[in-house]
Amino acid sequence: MSLTVLRTADGSWYVATPSGAAKIPTAAKTTAELLADRAAIAAAGPATGSVQDLALVSPVTAPCRVVAQMTNFASHVTDSGMDPKTVPLTFFRKTSGSISGPFDDVVKPAHVRLLDYEVEIGLVIGREIPVGSEISAPAEYVAGLVVTDDVSARDVQLPQTQFYEAKSYPAFTPVGPALVLLEPGEFERFADLRLRLSVNGSVRQDSVVGADMIHRPLEALRALTRFQRLDPGDLVLTGTPAGTALSAPPKAVEKLASLLPPALKWKLFFKGQAKNPKYLADGDVVEASIATDDGLLDLGTQRTVVRYQR
Repeated sequence: MSLTVLRTADGSWYVATPSGAAKIPTAAKTTAELLADRAAIAAAGPATGSVQDLALVSPVTAPCRVVAQMTNFASHVTDSGMDPKTVPLTFFRKTSGSISGPFDDVVKPAHVRLLDYEVEIGLVIGREIPVGSEISAPAEYVAGLVVTDDVSARDVQLPQTQFYEAKSYPAFTPVGPALVLLEPGEFERFADLRLRLSVNGSVRQDSVVGADMIHRPLEALRALTRFQRLDPGDLVLTGTPAGTALSAPPKAVEKLASLLPPALKWKLFFKGQAKNPKYLADGDVVEASIATDDGLLDLGTQRTVVRYQR
């Protein structure tokens, strides 16, 4: 059965149990160190307090590698104006300085105008994966799963045609509340996970992996390790379903826009996007959760509040 691991602001680690939070007797300071101390995780207990009383922070510690898959859900690909049958398996990087806690504020920099959300399953690497590794099953290398939100500054991302800056500002990767360590065989439930995200109580994203994800973790890790080394504690984001604020314009509008000079095209595009009420506003409450419908595998729910820098 999976273990739900929590980390608190004072650097302590806990296992969530039916009777409360059981402290892990470890000196681990990082996620990688904790994953190497499985004996301590097994020795956690008994519960000494309520999980609700813990000041939780991200269970994935920085620095680490943060790698993300692009347009990896068919619904999101279609919503972006592309064909799911032809979309390639591609990746981008985020800074680990963007990692924040599951209940921390998401802070919009003053120059960003279009702030968007993307609930994603995060794979937390548990074993060293050198470039060229042969991977037969993701469970060999993935220690556990986390809820993540790939926050994006769309007005920075699109004109630059690259994602690094737009997705790497501080607090642009809320992680947690828990790192759910999987037991042998539990990775088979990955396809049953449902991703949900709501803003101010209104559901924006709601999709099950098995019906929507294009490139599953085995295929993704095999492709990624052709060129990118991964180490324990690294984080791989696996894409988001439809429902983000950003969506493709109608085909007729897209064709007309392609005839315009780039500067004018982007000016008109962002003028139109500024009227879109789905982009995150100051004070918006974002809740993201990932679990199987039967609740047997539950990564928890993060709740963040959007704050605008002035």
